[in-house]
Amino acid sequence: EVQLQASGGGLVQAGGSLRLSCAASGFTFRDYAIGWFRQAPGKEREGVSCIFTTDRHTYYSDSVKGRFTVSNDNAKNTVYLQMNSLKPEDTAVYSCAADTIWPCVLNSTAYTNGYWGQGTQVTVSS
Repeated sequence: EVQLQASGGGLVQAGGSLRLSCAASGFTFRDYAIGWFRQAPGKEREGVSCIFTTDRHTYYSDSVKGRFTVSNDNAKNTVYLQMNSLKPEDTAVYSCAADTIWPCVLNSTAYTNGYWGQGTQVTVSS
């Protein structure tokens, strides 16, 4: 069974850090674009970062550039999102998606034919 699972969320104070994981089972991450998306209550889904697992091309939204770092470990079939200097406005449910597109993009519709995992809640208190 193909599964994609995001984990690592939690409650953190502003200025703190969290590391999210996106783990795949049932398929290998090689030659996939992995996107990280977030959705806050009452807001549209926002793409924050992505990585292409083979050449490790990465992309970040302006809102997280310089604070978030995406990386992958193909041996563990896992992509990570290191989030530093967290702000209250980073509070959202974070999800990951995988698709065989290149390069990776932050538009969630590009991952429509791929795999989506259930999200993990990130809450940043002020």
